[in-house]
Parts: sequence; C-alpha cells; structure tokens
Amino acid sequence: MRFVALDLQHAQIERELKEAFARLLDSSAYTLGSEVEQFEAEFAEYCGVRHCVGVASGTAALALTFGAYGIGPGDEVIVPAHTFIASALAVAHAGATPVLCEVDDRTGLIDAGAARAAIGPRTAAILAVHLYGQTCEMDAIHAVARPHGLLVLEDAAQAHGARYQGQRVGSLGSAAAFSFYPTKNLGALGDGGAVCTDDEILAARLRRLRNLGQRAKGEHVDLGFNERLDGLQAAMLRVKLKHLDRWNLARRVHAFSYDRLLPPEATVLERRPGNECVYHLFPARFDAREAVAATLHARGIETGVHYSPAVHGHPAWGDSLAPGGAFPVAEAWAAEELSLPMHPDLEPDEIERVVDAVRAAVADPVARRGEKRC
Repeated sequence: MRFVALDLQHAQIERELKEAFARLLDSSAYTLGSEVEQFEAEFAEYCGVRHCVGVASGTAALALTFGAYGIGPGDEVIVPAHTFIASALAVAHAGATPVLCEVDDRTGLIDAGAARAAIGPRTAAILAVHLYGQTCEMDAIHAVARPHGLLVLEDAAQAHGARYQGQRVGSLGSAAAFSFYPTKNLGALGDGGAVCTDDEILAARLRRLRNLGQRAKGEHVDLGFNERLDGLQAAMLRVKLKHLDRWNLARRVHAFSYDRLLPPEATVLERRPGNECVYHLFPARFDAREAVAATLHARGIETGVHYSPAVHGHPAWGDSLAPGGAFPVAEAWAAEELSLPMHPDLEPDEIERVVDAVRAAVADPVARRGEKRC
C-alpha cells in the first residue's frame, strides 16, 4: 500500500489539468504572467487575505519574507525544534540566526511558553509552523509576541485550508509562507510556493525580490533573486484549488477512522477545539517505531518518518543550534514518530489493513520492548 497516490488524484482531474496546460501553451506566459496573477488572486481570496505572491518554493517563500521584513544578520528568529529543516534553513539563508524552542508533546507544535523563554534582545520574529496540517495555538503565540513587538510569521507549508477559530491559515500572522511541493494538500506538478499577507508594502517588496529586484522591466531597485513561480505550476494549482476542500474533508474522515481504530499503543495527534486539522500527514508515535515500521513494510505498507533527527541534530549546523542543551520533547518526536498512509483516495479497507498491521506490531513482545530483530 502506497504512502501517497498522486496518480489517483490526477486521474480524477485529468481533463481539467490538460485544459489548463493547453491554455498555458496558447498564452506562452511560462514565467509569471496571467496564470500566476489569477492564481495569486484566487489563493488570496481562499485564505482570506488581500495579497498572495507566488514564488519558486516554500523555502523561498520563507527566506524572501524574512528578507522583505529586513530580518537578517544580527537578528534571531524563534523556530520550533521539531519541524522540517527548511523552516530553520530559510532563517539562515536570510542571514539571521534560528533560535530553537521546545514543542508541545501532544501535537509537536511550537510551545508558546518555550517560545517566550527563548526571546532575547535580538529576537525579531516567531515562526509558527503548522505541522502535519494542524494550526498552532495562535492566540497564545500572539500573546507572547505582542509585548516585545515581534513579528508572528506562519510556516503553512503543510496546512493549506486548515482553520484556527474559524480563520484560515495564511491570515493568522503578519505573513504566511506556503509550499506547493507535489505531495502537499495543494500540490503543484513540481516546486512552487507563495506568501500570503494583508501587508501591501510587504507584498510589493516580495514581488520585486522574487523577480531579480525589478520594479519595472530593466529597473532593478533591490538586490533580488530569481525565485518566480512558473505559469505552468500556477495553472495546475488553479485547477487543484477548486478541489482542495473536498480533498481535505476526505483526509479528516480518514483521520477519524485511524483515531477510532488504532490501538492505545499508537499515540496520535490531540484533537483541539477550534483547530481544524487537514492532516497533511497522519503521525503516530510508538515506543518501538522501527519494529512497527518493519512489520508494516513486511505487509506491503509504506510509511514515513517526519522528522528525524530534530532540527538541531543535522550535521549541517554543527553544535550551533543547541548550545545550551537538548530539546527532549522534540527529540522524543524525532525518535518515535511514524507517518501512516494518508491521502484523499484511501479506501476503508486500506485503513483497516494498516490498523491490523499496527495491532500485530504492538502485540509482538519484541516490538513492545523496543528491540530490533536480528
């Protein structure tokens, strides 16, 4: 059983995708252009903001946003220690310093109290990463940031369409970065990203920075980058955006089934009132992750691990991100998290098959002891 199944998704909308491709061929607008402009307008409306700026990737969306706000050398950005490394890499690419903080044990999301403790004289922003399709506790994050005048930025790469207290991600901070990597809830047919914001000045600066710093053709007023969204990806995303809510609903239905059927040895995400998760992934934690994964693999079931090691454990950083010690909750997530198959086209019998395999794995005394088979 596959972990994701993009071919099934694309088969259902094949005619629409081909029509969009033909439309793009007729326009010859392959970089930026009308398809990008129309997608930006449609996605901004979907997220409930005034501006969307399409860029080349989710990492570019974050790095350009930091740069557009003037965050750079000498500044610090607070980042959860349990996330995809790109969240922290984007801070470094902007020339600033990522400062890690602990995450909530029940959700893997940034812990507001830990973020408060990480604030220092050089802190410029807090990055709220909506991991696994959940939304961070934004009221608590804003309460931490407000007295210090800090920006609250969203990393919404895994949370297209998720809501916090009825409000969509993308509209919960000063700006939000999205990734449209193919496996995302809203995925392109290649790389892509966007920044959503109500800040008109920020949006204008981002439009220049993504396009080599140009204010007009040949007039370069910023030291910009080549981080433009392709017209092809925008055309495909316009098609898929129309189906996003339906696909997200299917993911939630599958997640309810997992929650109901999985044994107690599988620790799943806490459901929180007012937080509408869209389950980009379905993470479960096990004391003996490798043994459980091996059992599922033996039964032909694909799984994933997100994210191990924790951010500070990657050799690219050396010892720079954890000078004062470890982050035990983030490291526990890194050691125990196993992502089970999750995509809109899962069938009930496939979920039952996964659950049966998990039950068999946790019933195995070797697995219960966390031992590895020889």
